[in-house]
Amino acid sequence: MFFWRILTALAAWVLVCGVSNFASAQGGPAPKAAKSVPKPEAKSAVPAAVGAEPNLIGQFGTWGAYTATANGKKVCFALAKPTTSKTNPPNRPRDPAYAFVATRPAEKVVNEVSVMIGYALKPGSESTVDVGGASYAMYTQGDGLWIKNAAEEERLVDAMRKSADAVVKGVSAKGTETTDTFSLKGLAQALDKIAQDCRR
Repeated sequence: MFFWRILTALAAWVLVCGVSNFASAQGGPAPKAAKSVPKPEAKSAVPAAVGAEPNLIGQFGTWGAYTATANGKKVCFALAKPTTSKTNPPNRPRDPAYAFVATRPAEKVVNEVSVMIGYALKPGSESTVDVGGASYAMYTQGDGLWIKNAAEEERLVDAMRKSADAVVKGVSAKGTETTDTFSLKGLAQALDKIAQDCRR
């Protein structure tokens, strides 16, 4: 999961170093930095690891379109935070959650869906993402989610392009159940933008 670590580092960079620009683009206050995110004074460590600061190339609804260079290879991704988040039991603390749709031309990977859920998931558990009336199983590792059946990913992305929102459910290592709702407004345009940019 090398590129998941890359995307996590990029999200950390956006969160800590580009927080004011990202927050204003998202139309809300700056999110509180997570404990696992590098401190601002250590911000140079993230670009050193991934190669370059993520570059916001467009904001479409709740989705930002970004490009970056990871070890000399271009990475393009759409990124959004949840519009609503709930925990059961309520008000359990967690780090910020983000949804990614990433394209890595050097690996011939297009529109890979993943979620950084903001807590350690229950080992061996499965999560789901509900989009357009269909539910897709997600496998879990650490604090990340990926679609379990890769053959369904194209159908999932197509549904995400056409639907109003995506609902992601997970269970933490401590048994807390979470439900995150991501608005999909602007995702289709963000994906078109990164597809265009990643051809270069």
